[in-house]
Amino acid sequence: MAAVKQRIQDDVKTAMRGKDKDRVSTLRMILAAIQQKEIDENILLDDVQTLAVLDKMVKQHRDSIAQYQQGGRTDLVDKETRELSIVQSYLPAPLTDDEINALLQEAIRETGAKSVQDMGKVMGVLKPKLQGRADMGKISILVKEQLSGSVRGDG
Repeated sequence: MAAVKQRIQDDVKTAMRGKDKDRVSTLRMILAAIQQKEIDENILLDDVQTLAVLDKMVKQHRDSIAQYQQGGRTDLVDKETRELSIVQSYLPAPLTDDEINALLQEAIRETGAKSVQDMGKVMGVLKPKLQGRADMGKISILVKEQLSGSVRGDG
């Protein structure tokens, strides 16, 4: 079993013993999302895939928080914020821009990418290294910029 998933399951038990209902509820929600993905794809998720599920949950919580703020629902903003912090606690520390750029350059060299057509290869190398540690949407934009501009000039 993936280490992240195991840690979440262990934390559910700890939260139950501590009678922390909010934490138990959020952790069960996380496990349900992981299990749903496993059922949908008929696989056992590894840590990278589990982090992808957590990453998606973080985005959903942020979207909900923004919507509730616009609606003036501070009670729901508080609830979503608490859940968000619990979900984020299972993600690795975010990478700095310098670390991301170094990994990006390494992936471009490793794949021999020369143009935007090679973007899939570069993303394939980057995703397991960056999942849960950087916004993959932003990474995709950076890769596209690199491959459409500077790589051609370097080559």
